[in-house]
Amino acid sequence: MEKILQGNLIDIPNRTIYFAELHLEGPRIREIRCLSENPNTAAAYICPGFVDAHVHIESSLLVPSEFAKLAVAHGTVATISDPHEIANVCGVEGVDFMIRNGQQVPFKFHFGAPSCVPATRFETAGAELDALAVRQLLERKDIYYLSEMMNFPGVLNRDPEVMAKIAAARELGKPVDGHAPGLRGDEAARYIAGGMSTDHECFSYEEGLDKLQQGMKILIREGSAAKNFDALIELLRSHPDKIMFCSDDKHPDSLLLGHINQLCARALRKEIDLFDILRAACINPVEHYKMDLGLLREGDWADFVLLRDLSRFEVEATWINGECVYADGVSRIASVETSPINQFNCTEISVEDLKVTTDSYLYPAIIAYDGQLITGSKEMGAMDLLRKAGNFVSNPATDCLKIVVVNRYRKAPPAKAFICGMGLKKGAIASSVAHDSHNIIAVGADDDSILEAINLVIREKGGLSCVTPAESAVLALPVAGLMSTDDGYDVAASYTELDRLAKSLGSQLAAPFMTLSFMALLVIPALKLSDRGLFDGSSFRFL
Repeated sequence: MEKILQGNLIDIPNRTIYFAELHLEGPRIREIRCLSENPNTAAAYICPGFVDAHVHIESSLLVPSEFAKLAVAHGTVATISDPHEIANVCGVEGVDFMIRNGQQVPFKFHFGAPSCVPATRFETAGAELDALAVRQLLERKDIYYLSEMMNFPGVLNRDPEVMAKIAAARELGKPVDGHAPGLRGDEAARYIAGGMSTDHECFSYEEGLDKLQQGMKILIREGSAAKNFDALIELLRSHPDKIMFCSDDKHPDSLLLGHINQLCARALRKEIDLFDILRAACINPVEHYKMDLGLLREGDWADFVLLRDLSRFEVEATWINGECVYADGVSRIASVETSPINQFNCTEISVEDLKVTTDSYLYPAIIAYDGQLITGSKEMGAMDLLRKAGNFVSNPATDCLKIVVVNRYRKAPPAKAFICGMGLKKGAIASSVAHDSHNIIAVGADDDSILEAINLVIREKGGLSCVTPAESAVLALPVAGLMSTDDGYDVAASYTELDRLAKSLGSQLAAPFMTLSFMALLVIPALKLSDRGLFDGSSFRFL
């Protein structure tokens, strides 16, 4: 049955907007008729759908089908999704879970083959994907690219295993995503020459420009933890053909508020050209990744959004394959039945496991920065630490708190260190979302609270927990300890309450749980904590 829609069609390649009529036949656009060369001020704007060019769906705490339910409300019709998180826990079975779940809803997930499982050899993960396993994934039609190559030292040193993964992708004609925070000059050139095509880890304009000039495409990232939009957006003025937008990691509460459409509105407020903005948001990812996505042309898939205006980019309706999946403020994507998969083998710990009883503590503290994945390092003096009965403990007065990582895959002594910047004055928070191996990570103002927070997560075999003097709360994440099986809106509400509780403990961070989850991410400098100890991400060695 034919469907007919009218609106102001945004023709991005030809940089024009005109009043048009779309004739849809099944999942495709059969005909586009120009009704007037001038826009109709009373009509909505018809725009190609928005694409998140790099996102770990797992970070939303939602399975793909529930992520889609929330994302279509903001005009997102597709993602370039790296299933790296669940792969580190469950291997290829985890990748298959994401693909199968995503296929059950009208949304265009484009998954990649995780390139770094485990992310490093300095932590315990639940799986390993060697070059053969990665090649077998890349040979599949439902795998579109090689996900971010975080092992940039391996690329620079031309490690045979690393280069075999890259060679497989290039041989099969699939793009290779980069990951090289802070890499500049000759090192960046060698990394790019190794086969990398994109980077979403730039945190300064100069770094982004350097990589653009050497042939890379840059993804401007604005997620729940890492926020690089303001530093990088000016690159879009000079390189509109090489810029894309992404979130990387987005928690469910922020996904409720907006997605790529928010970045379009912010870019427009900076007086960047509308068509260049939409090229980055809608066109460039499709062309780079060869996505199976319509771009408002006759014969294309009917993938598009209706926008109320071209200032706030508020979405009136979202269409995918000729089906209206969002309209009138309601997502029309239904929940699907989900059977969790997991790997969680540790048992509850005791307060003795948390003690730091050396004669003197000579290691630096991690410094957490709000809105950044990179960390700093601080040499600690006598005033920073507290010692009680021979045990070094948190000192909330100086914001020097104990941080703990517990191996979730087998029984092992917890790793312990200290961190500044989390801001807790009391209580503790813990999470089984701890990039990239997803062991249990916790931080708190005292050992007893840290213990309770960790054991709450262990009892649920995965989740986020918060312990306050008055109450304890946990959000269970039964899918790999990373995702809930519940309705996306319910998960967002539960997460919002946990976030409120964490901030009631004194944290001033925009997203305390998201920031905590990256304190074990060894591939981003400077100082991080793995389940095996304190790690210098700049020199790639334990302290």
